[in-house]
Amino acid sequence: QVQLVESGGGLVQPGGSLRLSCAASGGIFRTYAMAWYRQAPGKQREFVAIITWDGGTNYADFVKGRFTISRDNAKNTVFLQMNNLKSEDTAVYYCNPGGTTYWGQGTQVTVSS
Repeated sequence: QVQLVESGGGLVQPGGSLRLSCAASGGIFRTYAMAWYRQAPGKQREFVAIITWDGGTNYADFVKGRFTISRDNAKNTVFLQMNNLKSEDTAVYYCNPGGTTYWGQGTQVTVSS
């Protein structure tokens, strides 16, 4: 059974940083690229970043230069380092094995002064 557990969210001031983690189990991690998505209140879920098994990355334009996705294949974990956070980054952040319908419970990120 596939399980995805996101963590690391919280309340941070504008300009601050957070590091999100997503631990995957169920044998799926080593097969798929891993992505981060987010969903703000009243908005659709949107793509944030993705990383392939061998470290290739791609980002949404609105996070380029601020967010960095990485993965530890030995620990079945994907990370999202978020710097220079803005109020519009406030959302629930989810990880997702690329192209699948597996989702975790998400982790809330709130950027506010």
